[in-house]
Amino acid sequence: MFGPIGEIIETQRLRLEPLAVHHADEMAEVLDDPRLHDYIGGEPLTRDELRARYERLVAGPAPFHQEGWLNWVIFRRRDEQPVGYVQATVTPSPTALKASIAWVTGMPYQGFGFATEAAGAMVGWLRAHGVTEITASIHPENASSAAVARKLGLHPTPDVDDGETVWRVPSS
Repeated sequence: MFGPIGEIIETQRLRLEPLAVHHADEMAEVLDDPRLHDYIGGEPLTRDELRARYERLVAGPAPFHQEGWLNWVIFRRRDEQPVGYVQATVTPSPTALKASIAWVTGMPYQGFGFATEAAGAMVGWLRAHGVTEITASIHPENASSAAVARKLGLHPTPDVDDGETVWRVPSS
């Protein structure tokens, strides 16, 4: 399993705090918009459903899995308002540490660069901890997430994962 546990990451405007079960109370409102599910399916979770999901995420994968789950809640530093989350699933391979990343910002907080800033900080943290291969799976019609991926240096590939285009940093 990937060793480091998430730690607080700060940027100029944001603080990424490792996910805890108590975050469900404040995040339920941030994530309570059906439009957030346009490209990922499903519907907003209730506070209790979100709490149960966070309990599973915080517990991590089963001990026999080789992957590590890292999840951070994004807070705006000026007022401590939660605005979304970023996450990474880190998997070792014989040649590298790989991370599949994702980001979500609540509807009222989109368009301010929070996803790009938070995901960029997470990618920097992952690289500092030995991750060399970064991918993100993005619905082909999700222009906002595609724009974030481009700003992070990812490029679309011909690969598809569950109907989503796999983006990755090109090999150097």
